[in-house]
Amino acid sequence: MNHRTLMLALALAAPALPVPSLAAEAAAAPAAPVRVRAARVDGGGAGRTVAANVVAVRRATISTRLAANVTQVHVEEGQRVAAGQLLVSLADNDVKGGLEAAEAALAAASAHEKRIEALLAERAATTSELEGARAQRAQAAAAVAGARANVGYSLLRAPFAGTVQSRRVNAGDLVGPGQPLLQLEGDALELTASLSDDEARGLAVGKALPFLAGSTRGTVEITALTPGGDPLSHRRGLRARVQKAEGELRSGSFARLVLPAAAGDAKAPAAQAALWVPKSALVQRGDLTGVFVADGGKARLRWISPGEPAGDAVLVRAGLRGGETVIDAPGALRDGQAVEVTP
Repeated sequence: MNHRTLMLALALAAPALPVPSLAAEAAAAPAAPVRVRAARVDGGGAGRTVAANVVAVRRATISTRLAANVTQVHVEEGQRVAAGQLLVSLADNDVKGGLEAAEAALAAASAHEKRIEALLAERAATTSELEGARAQRAQAAAAVAGARANVGYSLLRAPFAGTVQSRRVNAGDLVGPGQPLLQLEGDALELTASLSDDEARGLAVGKALPFLAGSTRGTVEITALTPGGDPLSHRRGLRARVQKAEGELRSGSFARLVLPAAAGDAKAPAAQAALWVPKSALVQRGDLTGVFVADGGKARLRWISPGEPAGDAVLVRAGLRGGETVIDAPGALRDGQAVEVTP
């Protein structure tokens, strides 16, 4: 074996040394922080909520005492009306005829009373005859008043300013006494709820409470709280007037009242505040629910105990503290990944 062959054999037998590559250097470099957005976290009460309904404070079912045909409906559903505005006109030929007959009877009774008075002055009639004539005249006057009231029932007007919620009749329909024709609601709204004794503890008329209805948040003031429970459900009724609402709020909506913690309630201590996070911030891993919290420039996965949702928000009963930054829409974010929170 010559010298050249020996050198070639040694070169082939030497182990291959790793050569640094651009991909390896890029992998070894620290990853750039992911830009994330902070979720809106709201605090409200001590974490207890109760279902409630949003209803109008003033509601009226417009009907009539007459049996008559509808001649014209002057409003449509969703229309705003003023107090005293004409809503429905009914055929009034019969009631106007009755009014004319009653007025004629009143005129005859008044004339008869005057004749009896004149005869009594000439001692040609008795006091009892005059009393009978006066009674007939009073009955005729009452009949006129009743007939005029019936004429008024043929023109149905709004008892207060509000919005027409439903219209159940059209021109030409035959309606009867007590039949609902229109539903009218005022502008002021309130929440109605049914509470257990434990939920009602600490509540009183005049107390302010926060509420949630979908994406709308606001406060209400308790206006009524029944002292006793229903015999069947054993629950107490509550009514609370809406004082402030951030967003659109309609009658018929579902809402949740946030109740204060009861004194001595270990499950809802007064010092613990309820937190609400948007559904978009939640992370599902099987049966577990969590959120990502930005802590020291890192995304930390935090498992939470969620409560019942209210619109686009979910109550966090445990696992999250006030003041922590929750990441909204985490997507494929991983625990421990570097993040940069933007407003």
